[in-house]
Amino acid sequence: MRNHKLSFRVRYGETDQMGIVYYGNYAQYLEMGRVEWLRDLGVTYKSMENNGIQLPVIHLQLKYIKSAKYDDLITVETILKKKPMVKIEFDYKIYNATRELLVEANTVLAFMDKEKNKPIKCPDYILNKLDF
Repeated sequence: MRNHKLSFRVRYGETDQMGIVYYGNYAQYLEMGRVEWLRDLGVTYKSMENNGIQLPVIHLQLKYIKSAKYDDLITVETILKKKPMVKIEFDYKIYNATRELLVEANTVLAFMDKEKNKPIKCPDYILNKLDF
């Protein structure tokens, strides 16, 4: 399986008046982790879309453990859960700079034919880059 880590600082605009990350922003953090996981594999969303493939999220689950705050350095760890077929599933862990676990999450995405709007099998050019 393949893991990827992405670290960045929480921006002021991502927080509420108390300086706490607004809960809805965590979905964007997961997307950032997922996009960089794919890029690290040598695949981009843009290249998939140019090849007629879309990858919508069909399931999202978040477990909030501790709040991230403005200017915290956080790390999103993206973990491929199992070999992708028509769906691809990721687990995530978000940590602060002292490695305190802030969030655990899971997403499931479906490979879709852009023109037909129908599910398709994970492309071979992705499967061939995975160690299964």
